[in-house]
Amino acid sequence: MMNNATLLEAPASPLDVKRIRDDFPILRETSNGKQIVYLDNAASTQKPTAVIDAIAEHYRHNNANVHRGIHELSNRASDAYDGARTRVAKLFGIADEAELIWTRGTTESLNLIAYSWGLANLKRGDEILLSELEHHSNLVPWQLVAQRTGAKLRFLRIDDQGRLDLEPLDQVLTERTKLVSLSHVSNALGTVNPVKEIAAKAHAVGALMVVDGAQSAPHLPVDVPSLGCDFYAFSGHKMCGPTGIGGLWGRREVLEAMPPFHGGGDMIEWVDLEQSTYAALPHRFEAGTPNIAGAVGLAAAADYLAGIGREAILAHERSLIAYAVERMGEIPDLRILGPSNLSERSGVVSFTLADVHPHDLATILDSEGVAIRAGHHCCQPLMKCLGVGSTARASFYLYNTPAEVDALVDALHKARGLFGY
Repeated sequence: MMNNATLLEAPASPLDVKRIRDDFPILRETSNGKQIVYLDNAASTQKPTAVIDAIAEHYRHNNANVHRGIHELSNRASDAYDGARTRVAKLFGIADEAELIWTRGTTESLNLIAYSWGLANLKRGDEILLSELEHHSNLVPWQLVAQRTGAKLRFLRIDDQGRLDLEPLDQVLTERTKLVSLSHVSNALGTVNPVKEIAAKAHAVGALMVVDGAQSAPHLPVDVPSLGCDFYAFSGHKMCGPTGIGGLWGRREVLEAMPPFHGGGDMIEWVDLEQSTYAALPHRFEAGTPNIAGAVGLAAAADYLAGIGREAILAHERSLIAYAVERMGEIPDLRILGPSNLSERSGVVSFTLADVHPHDLATILDSEGVAIRAGHHCCQPLMKCLGVGSTARASFYLYNTPAEVDALVDALHKARGLFGY
């Protein structure tokens, strides 16, 4: 019998999604004999042909090490690598491209701050303010630094909709607070946090502000300097780029006062047997042979997203989320977690279905060709706050469609029936 929800009309999207989908060859793949419905974008996004071709082109025609050789291939590779930084900086509104440090991704970026700035500046009695929403990558490095320095961790709590409770912020932020590190968007719930407002309050007490941008860089029209933060971390693979490449933006005066994170080639000015002097930004934090092809691929992804339009991507995702929440809300026994105000949410719907384990649910959906994520999403403290061990998570991006929402809902009805509900 047809569910009434199938009669709902999907909101209009500002994107030509059919044309966009043609840019992503993997979306033509099948799973269990069905067209793949890829709804695991918060974990990693698919890659357009422009990115795949840019990486292949580099290896076919320009492959060599950078900043070392004086031959033609090294010059080509260096130009492509250095030009990639310029292109990615432009996407994020970064005027001083030397403030953009290449890393392996958000996790390494946050560790760089923790071990370079944190170990050099924190001491017993200092405080680091985090939240219950954080990914393990924005918890564990600070736990390790606190153990080594004697600094204390403090936490912003969440309300019953998974939003930060900011009422006690003025009391929690004191002269002892040296650093605030928060996600811009929760990977588990999609909650969008008011990081600009929090950064202003952090600076008022003399603290630095770190923004984990892993989930905002792909989905929001982020102008990094306008956030008012001191550091912004992001990953390439979550924004149509390759894995193993990402970045850290930091204010120049803060970065220049930090010791190197890694030692080795290309991050030095001069090396003697007993001591060394270090290169200027950004190379001070980029020891060794870099991920040259990764940078080239990420630059292609930045150009691709800029060409589509960041505001249009956000509007498309919000139209999908509105449709998904409405359709999924009609499934009995299904609980959607996170903010009910969709303007406070990015492209994530985290949910549970009766007492079905999310892993079992994900397995059944996979048999229908629908790929979602199930588990604690590297947010075990958040799961504890929510009173669940894990959730199922559908996450959307620029190439997803209302028809794929319908496929998700149909698969959830089938799963519910298989478990006797």
